[in-house]
Amino acid sequence: MGAYSASFEIQTKGKGTYEVTDDVANVVRSSSVTTGTATVFIQHTSASLVIFENADPSARVDLSAFFERLVPEDTPYFRHTSEGADDSTSHIRMVLTRSSEVIPVAEGRLQLGTWQGIFVFEHRRAAHRRRLVVSVVGE
Repeated sequence: MGAYSASFEIQTKGKGTYEVTDDVANVVRSSSVTTGTATVFIQHTSASLVIFENADPSARVDLSAFFERLVPEDTPYFRHTSEGADDSTSHIRMVLTRSSEVIPVAEGRLQLGTWQGIFVFEHRRAAHRRRLVVSVVGE
């Protein structure tokens, strides 16, 4: 049993989804693990990870629109707004999604479904650099 860990950063341009599937796959290839799991973790509380539809971009537009309605900015009872109207909402949206994902690895490749991709889901309006850590464990 072996273990390998690496990190990388992506630059976001504000709210939306940013695919990182290829970046994670590169870490898995570098690990030399052929059978095991890859855990992807985002080191932030105002962005999250989702495994989502990667063939039709309109699905991600719908996801963003849904979260805008589910947790709207400028909600009068939110107190944590020192960094702006998207401060508390970005943290709540992160909690409703995930900060990590575990994906099986077989034959040295991520075992995602045909239409699945790994995305950083940015919840802040401003651009940010987001750091992800990938740990690959297996044989």
